[in-house]
Amino acid sequence: MVIMDKKLFIKTWGCQMNDYDSKRMADVLRSLGYETVSEPDDADMIILNTCHIREKATDKVFSELGRLKVHKDNKKDTIMAVAGCVAQAEGDFIMKRAPYVDMVFGPQTYHLLPEMVIKATGQRVVNTDFPVEDKFDALPSENKGNGLTAFVAVQEGCDKFCTYCVVPYTRGAEYSRPVSQIIDECKRVAKEGVKEVTLLGQNVNAYHGKSSDGGVWGLGELIREIAEINGIERIRYTTSHPNDMEDSLIYAHRDVDKLMPYLHLPVQSGSDEILKAMNRKHSADSYKEIIAKFREVRPDIAISGDFIVGFPGESEQDFEDTIKIVEDIKYASAYSFKYSARPGTPAANMMNLVHDKIASDRLARLQELLNKQQLEFNQNSVGMVVPVLFDKKGRVEGQIHGRTPYNQAIHVAGNERLIGEIVDVKITQARGNSLGGEIVISETTSKQYA
Repeated sequence: MVIMDKKLFIKTWGCQMNDYDSKRMADVLRSLGYETVSEPDDADMIILNTCHIREKATDKVFSELGRLKVHKDNKKDTIMAVAGCVAQAEGDFIMKRAPYVDMVFGPQTYHLLPEMVIKATGQRVVNTDFPVEDKFDALPSENKGNGLTAFVAVQEGCDKFCTYCVVPYTRGAEYSRPVSQIIDECKRVAKEGVKEVTLLGQNVNAYHGKSSDGGVWGLGELIREIAEINGIERIRYTTSHPNDMEDSLIYAHRDVDKLMPYLHLPVQSGSDEILKAMNRKHSADSYKEIIAKFREVRPDIAISGDFIVGFPGESEQDFEDTIKIVEDIKYASAYSFKYSARPGTPAANMMNLVHDKIASDRLARLQELLNKQQLEFNQNSVGMVVPVLFDKKGRVEGQIHGRTPYNQAIHVAGNERLIGEIVDVKITQARGNSLGGEIVISETTSKQYA
């Protein structure tokens, strides 16, 4: 029996994979007696799990380290650690600039945490290797406390080498977990009460995992198997790359009821010239053809995307091409950003930079269109009756929060006993970022109200 006598505080930035990794770090450290806490006060170990995608990521890490340093000043034996992609890319620099940091380790080394913690009691530790062994094999099987939804990593790393992106350098080459590992993890979380799983990967649809019969499964085959697990009612996946989209995954959206009608498929730009400069290896037309295939088999599918504006060399016509593809696709939701150079990437050395004022203006114009489309998608939902998985209380007393199959947040007046249930809701209100609705009273819900 492990005595939980130490406090662990983890702050996480970035993608769902980082959220997943933070939970697994907590699982690993539990074996050393660490229990996670929500505040850093009096913590025995503080970990910043970092993301290198956004602008000035390294500066933000140092700012947060400076803010948290007071906890180490007050409690000298507190272990300060930086993990994740900034750690992988800037490990030596972090140790030089922040001498109070005890540990820096990259995303492929979390299973070595117990060994690193022991070393850190007498020396500073830097581990940014890409171990040959599969870290997933060494991570503990526990996945506690995830509630009704859970992230399950199926693929990690990236071989695409987009010129603006650090992921291939911080996460390493593409790797797919064996089918049996993923199925076992999904069965475990289902027994713990999880009803919705989101399959994660830097390029999740690049998944090609070994099956027990020696074959190789794609993401479509994996989803079909997960759908057979009792207790798992909903399946999602993110993030996909257009070049890895296989027909078997597209047809899974037609055939698998538990697979939600939602697709996050980044395009980044609508200009073929910019896509070429980004090394995306697809065109605007090939992207639109993929979307058309999805809509053919699942006409109601909600499409989400990512966009970068102000990429080096982007002309006004290039930007107008991005506006055009947004108008053609009609997104239910999207993420959009101004380009910012990531040190060590090819794009960081490109000439013909776009002036920040121009990039800001373009971003504002793009976001105005995307916000309009999201509101229109939500407005078109009004009057529909959809199954909603309620996952928590709302901010208003007597209100509960859930998600529609299309990943829309929805708030309704309802009994807290419905949290954890999938209930039919009639959508009555549409806002930019959420919906309002009324529970459709049935024999089942009336009993739950009682």
